[in-house]
Amino acid sequence: MEDDGQASGNDDALTLHGVWADLQDAIARVDAEHLGREMMKLMARLFPICRSITGDGVRETLSILGGRIDLRVQEVPSGYQAFDWTVPREWNIRDAYIKNERGERIVDFQKSNLHVVNYSAPVSGAMTLEELRPHLHTIPDLPGAIPYVISYYQERWGFCLSQRQLDSLPPGRYEVLIDSSLKDGHLTFADAVLPGTSPQEIMISTYVCHPSMANNELSGPVLTTFLCGLLSKVRHRYTYRFVFVPETIGSLVYLSKYGEHLRKNLHAGYVATCVGDAGPFTYKRSRRGDSAADKVAEHCLKHPEPGGTVKIVDFFPSGSDERQYCSPGFNLPVGSIARSMYGTFPEYHTSLDNLEFVSAEGMAGTLKQYLRVLQVHELNRRYLNLSPYGEPQLGKRGLYPTIGGKTSSAPASVERIMYLLAYSDGTKDLVEVADLAGRPAWEFAPEILALMNAGLLGLADKPVPPGGQHP
Repeated sequence: MEDDGQASGNDDALTLHGVWADLQDAIARVDAEHLGREMMKLMARLFPICRSITGDGVRETLSILGGRIDLRVQEVPSGYQAFDWTVPREWNIRDAYIKNERGERIVDFQKSNLHVVNYSAPVSGAMTLEELRPHLHTIPDLPGAIPYVISYYQERWGFCLSQRQLDSLPPGRYEVLIDSSLKDGHLTFADAVLPGTSPQEIMISTYVCHPSMANNELSGPVLTTFLCGLLSKVRHRYTYRFVFVPETIGSLVYLSKYGEHLRKNLHAGYVATCVGDAGPFTYKRSRRGDSAADKVAEHCLKHPEPGGTVKIVDFFPSGSDERQYCSPGFNLPVGSIARSMYGTFPEYHTSLDNLEFVSAEGMAGTLKQYLRVLQVHELNRRYLNLSPYGEPQLGKRGLYPTIGGKTSSAPASVERIMYLLAYSDGTKDLVEVADLAGRPAWEFAPEILALMNAGLLGLADKPVPPGGQHP
């Protein structure tokens, strides 16, 4: 109800403070409930699954994640047109190997699903090493690593192995099998939507299409699942949308279905990828460069945990699904919060990106960072000083020390109050005020509550209460 200004102000204060407090509790729960270890357990369960942009691996992955959150799983058929792209035939694989003349599996899909070029056409037969060589892929600069190689839109077959394995192969004949299928089927994706009091949305998008890699593949969907689970238990103003898609083709399909809705309702979005290693936080800006997503993420990352470092990079037109969300036709406010960004660490797209490359500490730290960013989004309103003519007397309201002088110093809370009153003229939001003060926005929540309860601060998008002194 807004007909009683004071009651409305108190309601606003209690709502804002409740959201802030709930998210503070969620941040504390990450450590108290050892959620980093729980995320690692889920990652270990998902790690052996052979995923691709279509097929049973994606369905199995989404089924496991759907056991934790309320996922809406959807499919489109092969041949579905998403702008300039066409959903390919569905790919599934049962087994693959290269056997030597003694019948030993020297390259074995059952030991690592990276051993097969993803989307390989079926093949069966015997051939010499020289005939086989054009179908073998290695990374000479990382002789112990198996590379991740794909061929979604050009039919071919191949195997991936370490350079050491290849160097050890003697001349001779080899038995080759890739027991796969390419048939008309479906592309599978999913989302979860948590309605808020506002139709404006914040989206977290991640991908579920890579085989056994931990940081580049599984850290994103695992973090997004836990983030959704925590947000489902707290109060929030924004509506939250969590998206799980095969990279590139999946986000294009999603935009073909929900792009117009997102264009009208998306306040901010982030692509979650490479979030589990020990690297410093990296933020990739949206194409706009000055969106709400950029403002809040950069503000939060400017105030890292003690000893933390961050890296901010401008949008560039390669990478993950942010390039689809930010394409000129949509130009959505979507950035990406990562740790070591894709392509910047040698383990990327190799078998070295394993469960030892990520950690419970890395996952927990990123989960807390995302929660902090969402908390600031929730708090980041334009506020209005309701007593703007001169400085209101704070002492009589219990908001200022009653003794002053050279030997006394005002507490930090008073400094935050003064900044709020000085700059809350309806033109600056909380992040801008906090930046002027050089303090994190989330620290201002208790003072916002106190000033609102004292009738000195309101929301700029609310009517001025009766008796308010603002013209």
